[in-house]
Parts: sequence; C-alpha cells; structure tokens
Amino acid sequence: MAPRVLVSDKLSPTAVQIFKDKGVEVDYLPDLGKDREKFLEAIGGYDGLAIRSASKVTEKVIEAATKLKVIGRAGIGVDNVDIPAASRKGIIVMNTPFGNSITTAEHAIAMIFAVARQLPAADASTQAGKWEKNRFMGVEITGKVLGVIGCGNIGSIVASRGVGLRMKVIGFDPFLSEERAAQLGIEKVELEDLFKRADFITLHTPLTDKTRGIIDAKAIATMKRGVRIVNCARGGLIVEADLAEAIKSGQVAGAGIDVFEVEPATESPLFGLDNVVCTPHLGASTTEAQENVALQVAEQMADYLVNGAVSNALNMPSITAEEAPILTPYVKLAEILGSFAGQLTEEPIDAVEILYDGAPGTMNTRALSAAALAGLLKAQVQTVNMVSAPLMAKERGIAVSEVRRDKSGVFDGYVKVTVTTRSQTRSVAGTTFSDGKPRFIQIKGINMEADVGRYMLYTANKDVPGVIGQLGTAFGKAGINIANFHLGRDDKGGSAIAVIYLDEPLSEEFLSEIRGLNAIGQAKMLTFDV
Repeated sequence: MAPRVLVSDKLSPTAVQIFKDKGVEVDYLPDLGKDREKFLEAIGGYDGLAIRSASKVTEKVIEAATKLKVIGRAGIGVDNVDIPAASRKGIIVMNTPFGNSITTAEHAIAMIFAVARQLPAADASTQAGKWEKNRFMGVEITGKVLGVIGCGNIGSIVASRGVGLRMKVIGFDPFLSEERAAQLGIEKVELEDLFKRADFITLHTPLTDKTRGIIDAKAIATMKRGVRIVNCARGGLIVEADLAEAIKSGQVAGAGIDVFEVEPATESPLFGLDNVVCTPHLGASTTEAQENVALQVAEQMADYLVNGAVSNALNMPSITAEEAPILTPYVKLAEILGSFAGQLTEEPIDAVEILYDGAPGTMNTRALSAAALAGLLKAQVQTVNMVSAPLMAKERGIAVSEVRRDKSGVFDGYVKVTVTTRSQTRSVAGTTFSDGKPRFIQIKGINMEADVGRYMLYTANKDVPGVIGQLGTAFGKAGINIANFHLGRDDKGGSAIAVIYLDEPLSEEFLSEIRGLNAIGQAKMLTFDV
C-alpha cells in the first residue's frame, strides 16, 4: 500500500505533484491545519504530514497521529511542532534549512540599509507632502563593523554580503571554526567582544534556552552608543521592552525587527518609536523561497517514505539515499546486538558503549547507535524506534558513548555493544558477511560464531562434560526441534555459553525445566525481528 501524506498548509502544485510522481498518495487540504477539531480527526490516517507555519502540531495532535512517521516543515522554524512529543512517538521531524537562506539573508541586509538611512520614515514623510531633508540624516555602512551572531546557513550569507559591502565583519558562533571564518573573510570573536565593537548587530541563531533574551538590558549596556540592531531570526532573542528603552535613551540608534516574541504581533513596545523598522515576519517571503522550500520538503518526505532516506531531520541522524542500502545491514546488526543485550539485562542500565571496528567506523555511526539503542530499549519499552531511542536513553539517565577504531581482527569490521548496570557489565559483538545477514561473533567476551534466528535460547553454564547431552535429551523428550546449536567457552573448566536457534518459542514450563538442569546457570528465551 502506498504511503499517504496530508498537506495541511499551502504548498505549490509542483510540490504536490512531486509526491504523486514518487508513488505517494497525497491529500491537499491547505486550510485543515487551521481547524483544530478536523485536523485532529483526520491526522490518524496519514503516514506523513507536510506543513508551513499555520498548522500547530501539538502533543494532542501527535497522540492522534497513530500512523504518522514523518512531519515535514516547509521552512526553517519548527516552533509550531512539539518535537519532544514527536520524538517520543518515533516520528521524524524534518525542516528545509537551505530553501530560504538567501531570501532571509537578503531581508537582513535590506533591514541594515533601511535602518542606516531611515528609509521607511523618510518615505512616509515624503509621501505625506513634507520635505524633511535635514531630519533624516543617515550613516554609511562602508567601513562599519558588522557583528553577526550565528554564522550558519543564513548568517554566513549575511557575513559574505557584508564583506562585499566593504564592512568589517566579525562573527560569533560556538560552532564557527577559524578555518570557516577565514573562508568567509570574517573575524571570529566572543560574544562580549562583538557587543563592544559592532556598529551593526544582526541575529541569525535559533531560539533555545541559551539564546532566549541574548540581547537584553545588560547586553545592550555593553554595546557602543548608537549601535543599530537587526533581528530576522527568531522572536524572543531580544527582550523587546529593553530594546525599546535603549532606543528611547539613544543607546541604540535604530532597529530592524522582522520577528516578535508573540506573533502575529498586534502590539509591541517597539511600535511607534523613531527609526524602528518593523516587518511581519517577511524573512522567507519571496516567490523563489516559498517555491524552493515546498519542493524541498516534498522531495525529502517522499524519499524517506519510499526509500528510507532521511534528510535535514531535527531528531534523527540523516541517511542519504545512496547511504541507505550500504548502511541497512549494519543498522539491522546494531539493532539485534542492542536487542540481545536488552533482553538479557534485568537491572536499570547505567551506561552503553558502542564500539565500531573497521568498516562500520567509517559509516554514519549516529544512525547505527540510534538503532542499537532502539534494540536495547525495546525489551523495556515496546514503542521505541531509531527516532525515539536516543531521547528515551537520555531521559533514563543512560550514558551513551561511541568508540571507533581501525580494523583489529579477522573480520573486515564489527560492532560491539557493552551494557553496564550497577552489578555487571555485559557485551555482545557481531558482524555481517557478504550475504548481509547479521552474525554474533562474541558474547560476554567468549568468541563464537552464530547465525541470528527469530527464536533463540541463550544458556550460560560451567564448562563441564554432559551439558550438551542434558540439553539434547530435554529437547528430544519434549519433541522440540533444534535448527542450529552454537557453543563457546573462555577457558577449559571456565564459563561456557550456548546459543540455540529454534523454529518456535519455548514455553515457560519448558524453560523452567531447562533452568533446573544441574549444569545450567542461566537460560533465557530471546526473540529477534529478522
């Protein structure tokens, strides 16, 4: 059955056609997102949801979305999506960070010019029949210091435009490297330094707990007198009341504000102030940008629903269409290793270490680790997948670490999952062969090679004679067929394990009989999704 997508906000006809061309059924209901009750009633029938900003995807909507696998936002901001709720439900949330980057950057540059030359006020005055040439004295931007807060997709474009306008550009971004700053032709600085030096400040950072109110009265007090501030990023980055007071006092000479803490913004302390230019969240509002993000979100969602490719996901590692077939066998392996450890672990888990040796270490290990965690937690939480697993692990206080190393053994590469609880540490390792099927190669430090079956019995015992005979006799008397039998031990007379591949799951009554055998220390029925 073809996947179904609901488009609940306005998208271009070309975007809708992309879904259809890729084999996805699509219902285009552009006003549905505004009708809360009808939205809740309809969402349960869809695998994908494509939105802009009008649809509010709340926790209640996500709970009603019983089939939903992916939410695609045509645009950058996802303030209208409850991402934690989506993650817990295993729903991928995608955005389109590149489709409107140039448009938003150009709006910020336009704001800089508008504030520097007081263009809106001068236009209004002139069209009112006045000729107040001496009133609107502006400043040149050439040679001025432009401070860019956030040098990602949009901020880097603004920075390059600033360099082209012969401004001295300085940038603050915790993730900006010296090499990238050099490529852009800007100087990397700390935030405090940017505040002190900049003649113009432009914001291009997401709204987080750390960035909320990043420009407040305290920050403004450290800035040059006469600084001009532009915000085309997110409302809430600036404390509007503090900025208004600074403009009234002359500490800030002007501001260009495209985004507000409360939108639609019908009132603000900034409204009506001299040399404050306000626009109604127009950063992405060009014909080109709206078309670009619509096409991009349709491509991304269809590629995921049809091919399993994950692009620009906010709550899951990205997997390209080219990468997916190569990664898939190792994703399955990681999930099975996690599942093995999870089914054998009966205590709360303190830590998980995932080792990637050889070939897997060169792959997208974030995706592999997400798969391992999903397998691990499935024994405790039935509704978990690669999207929700990392968040669930974090909520449970499980410390997750990755280790990569070059090929160190006879296999081209393998994955090893080590789980630590309060009383013990248990590990299991596996690899994939040319057929792509997963195999166990080590359990609890004991080397062995075993195929993975849907139903498997794991036993641990002392390495003493007669164990195989006892198990064989018990299975024979019960009329239970053994599909495969794998053994391993650490040292003669030490610890030994067996992994028995079965056609059907064992009853609790028979498991109790196995556990009662003299040599058996542990017997656990395992089930794998293969």
